[in-house]
Amino acid sequence: MAATEPIRDKKELKKLAVYFLNKGQLRNYALIIMGTCTALRISDLLRLKWSDVYDEEKQTFCTHITITEQKTGKSKMIALNQQIRGILAQCYLRRRGDYIFANNRKEPKAISRVQAWRIIHTAVVTLGILGKISCHSLRKTFGYHAVKSGKVSLAVIVDIYNHSSYEITKRYLGITQDERDEAYLGIQLF
Repeated sequence: MAATEPIRDKKELKKLAVYFLNKGQLRNYALIIMGTCTALRISDLLRLKWSDVYDEEKQTFCTHITITEQKTGKSKMIALNQQIRGILAQCYLRRRGDYIFANNRKEPKAISRVQAWRIIHTAVVTLGILGKISCHSLRKTFGYHAVKSGKVSLAVIVDIYNHSSYEITKRYLGITQDERDEAYLGIQLF
């Protein structure tokens, strides 16, 4: 099986998010925004409940969430940016059950990883977005654009992803090949 890729073109990323917004599918729009802006694995993202992001007592959205990663068992604190809190506020008004990413059944539970993949895959195919794009692409997209922006060091991304080395993270994000391509294409010798 081929590795998934980050969505390298910000216009394509925005096109993917807006696709769901234009269809009135706030849950799916929130999936793209939160998946990209938190760099969570899809299994951790889908387990999020409203109680994780909303403080009933204060009647406000949290600025940070703390999760225990399903894969690693490590605890992680994640800041929720204004964009995330904004979409959560919209979704909260239409919430169904305890899970942020609830299915549409009579007794709502979190959508499955397979359903999340179908949602993203269908949109990517419909929009003609090229590449090996899947749920995991959202996580990779965060790191790719953070590093490429020059505002976030690779060391911070290594920490966010809980990787053991820079090389693993660079390979994970496809940055190593991008750097090679820039070298080959950027040098004009003749």
